[in-house]
Amino acid sequence: MEQKDPIISFYARHLGDVGSQNPIACPFCEARGYQAGRIVIALNRDSFFHGYFRCTNSCVPGGFPLWFAKLSAIAPAEVPGYDPELEESHIFEDFPAENINEEVASYQQRLSEPIVEFFRKKNVSRTILSGLGIGFNGRYIVYPYVQADGNCYAARCVYPGKKEDYFWQGNERYTSPPYTVFNRAELNHCQQGALFLCEEENILLAIKQLGFPAVAVPHHSHFEQLPAEIFAGIKTVFMALNNSADSLGSGHAFASRLGYKVRILPWPETTPAKYGFWQLAQDSGKEFGQRVGGMIKKSRSFSPFTLPEIEYQRFLQGLKSQQGSEYRGVVSGFPLFDEALGGVHGINIIGGAPKVGKSTFTIQIAAQMARKGVPVLYYDFENGRQKIYQRTLSRLSRVATSALHGTGGMGVEEQGRLEEARVELERMLFYWRVVNDRKITPELMRKHIEFIRHETRSEYTVVIIDSLHKLPFHQFAEQRTGIDAWLRQMESIRDELKVSFLVISELSRGAGDSYEHVPHLGVFKGSGDIEYSADNAMVLFPGESSFGDEVAGRKNCLWLVASREHSPGRIAEYQLDYPFWGFVEHALTPGAV
Repeated sequence: MEQKDPIISFYARHLGDVGSQNPIACPFCEARGYQAGRIVIALNRDSFFHGYFRCTNSCVPGGFPLWFAKLSAIAPAEVPGYDPELEESHIFEDFPAENINEEVASYQQRLSEPIVEFFRKKNVSRTILSGLGIGFNGRYIVYPYVQADGNCYAARCVYPGKKEDYFWQGNERYTSPPYTVFNRAELNHCQQGALFLCEEENILLAIKQLGFPAVAVPHHSHFEQLPAEIFAGIKTVFMALNNSADSLGSGHAFASRLGYKVRILPWPETTPAKYGFWQLAQDSGKEFGQRVGGMIKKSRSFSPFTLPEIEYQRFLQGLKSQQGSEYRGVVSGFPLFDEALGGVHGINIIGGAPKVGKSTFTIQIAAQMARKGVPVLYYDFENGRQKIYQRTLSRLSRVATSALHGTGGMGVEEQGRLEEARVELERMLFYWRVVNDRKITPELMRKHIEFIRHETRSEYTVVIIDSLHKLPFHQFAEQRTGIDAWLRQMESIRDELKVSFLVISELSRGAGDSYEHVPHLGVFKGSGDIEYSADNAMVLFPGESSFGDEVAGRKNCLWLVASREHSPGRIAEYQLDYPFWGFVEHALTPGAV
């Protein structure tokens, strides 16, 4: 075997020809009163456990080269890859003077043959039990949790075969993280190497029987408070978790803190729920090692990124969904508007001077979407729910709101239209929810979105906000800072939940305290990050006729002032459909401002 590998060269310098088939005598047995045993070293450079050694007599705990160097009084600088910054940090905690070492030792001596046989059925030998200091108090199996100073201050006592029946003996302080790491010393033995992190002590026993180094926590809930820094010197951590949603959820949460070095052992898709390694050890018998080896090979580094093949499939699904009728159906109902923007997708900011009709415009869009079965959440801080419904009913029925209030006459034909509009509005409200809560938060908005998606069984949702400057900014002294924070949240919601936004914004006054006649991005009041966040930024600007006295003749011109995918410019003219609280879209007239 080639000796160029630094790990192999290290062992060869101190043990002789480790690459030959000849057995290598353990250099530690004699000093510890054992008959001469052999040292077995994993020399497969493709293995995560390359360089792991163990004595066949178990005279010393197995480990990686740094541990071998410590046992052999070799300077750590001689160990390949030694990094002094990752050297084991000493614990300076003041541990209590009182411990339960003597009680634990007495329990070890009471490890009866029936208990040994209980473990033997799971293919766990007495040697493994003795090496971990496991004992028996006459009724419960005793797992000693030895701390960094080498003493035991608490032990977990578990009834054989009933893991839910347990209690802690000893100092209560040491019954919760960071102290609940069983076989904690293994962390020192495996510096710059790999080990298993197991969900329960019995899983650790089965893994140790295979010859792998391992530590364990008593229950998956302890992962939540387990300090990630105690694994700083470990290169690879294999997590052995039971096949349950709670176990895997806790494991993934811990892995997200520890990062890329974690590899969670994957269960086959056909594995029953709540099936675990302890049961697998019994069911597999001598094939248990092969089963675990297969899971190791299939494990992947925990990554904050989606697997490339999954990412590509999601991309294809996204393309396919954008070709579907549901995506194409997210439109405003104004043909020229939808042609210019391709529908209502992404974050769309629409600004306008006061009283230009921004709310009327967006209410009409919301109603038209709801009529087509597109779920809409309308966050209103301007008009109130009652006015929104009245104006919508007026537009649908073409009956003036004065008649709805009983202050104007109504003929038979109008009464018929009104009744039909009432039925239509009631149907629309299943898809259209108006929210006036001035304490809205991004978290609450997400809940609203998830609810209406579930209720309507729709993949896409539209959120309309009237207006951006009246959103609550709970933690921000300045409005601009709050606007920027909300825009960041909208970006996240857009990407995660397939939500489109139509957001009303106020405009800044120009020279002479007037509003600009040529709209651009800078006209948005307290614009903050609008120029970066908006997929489309629009301005509803009064046309020439809007300055006259005739309300019915008022026209507005909608400008697209900035867009990620579309050409800026004028979109269309919108004439007020007085007195029915709506707009009629017209193609641009030559010379329109």
